[in-house]
Amino acid sequence: MLATSEESGASAIGLVASPRHWPGSSSTKTLLTGDVVEGLWFDRTLEYRARKRGETFGKFEFATKETVALSPLPCWENQPEHRVQSNVRALVKGIEAETDERRKASGRPPMGVKAILNQQPHDRPARSRRSPAPRFHARSGLVRKTLERAYLRFYWSYREAPRKLQEGLVAEFPPGCFPPPASFVDPHPRTGFG
Repeated sequence: MLATSEESGASAIGLVASPRHWPGSSSTKTLLTGDVVEGLWFDRTLEYRARKRGETFGKFEFATKETVALSPLPCWENQPEHRVQSNVRALVKGIEAETDERRKASGRPPMGVKAILNQQPHDRPARSRRSPAPRFHARSGLVRKTLERAYLRFYWSYREAPRKLQEGLVAEFPPGCFPPPASFVDPHPRTGFG
């Protein structure tokens, strides 16, 4: 949801100046005000069955009103609603301040609601950076490299354990893995009698 700045290649410009301005689905207003979130749920199965029977029906005939109850974050679940709303207001103000700093640094304003709504969802970008996806999405390069090293240790430990088993040695599989199943051994081998 962020457009990459061409000047730095790393900084990003937000789509809107505030989460309050986002034109799509958002819980921001509800979290700030405590208002109830309501919407319509369309039972497409009932619509399909009615069409199969040749029935005609209105747009909202198989729609029911649903209410979405938002729960506070676990760290705020024991706080009163007004305190949670105050915390959310502080978060929104922080996002707005960060967006304003980025706008000032880049000299470009956020895209804005009108431009977002005028976009065609199936259009492709004029230019795109194509690079392989990283093995891990992490908050920093250091964390990504740490995860990659841990994965490689896990991988090679897992590869080494079956080899040891085949040689009759004691093998330790790394924690968190599923060792291959053991071979079936008949508990009552035929003795040749009978």
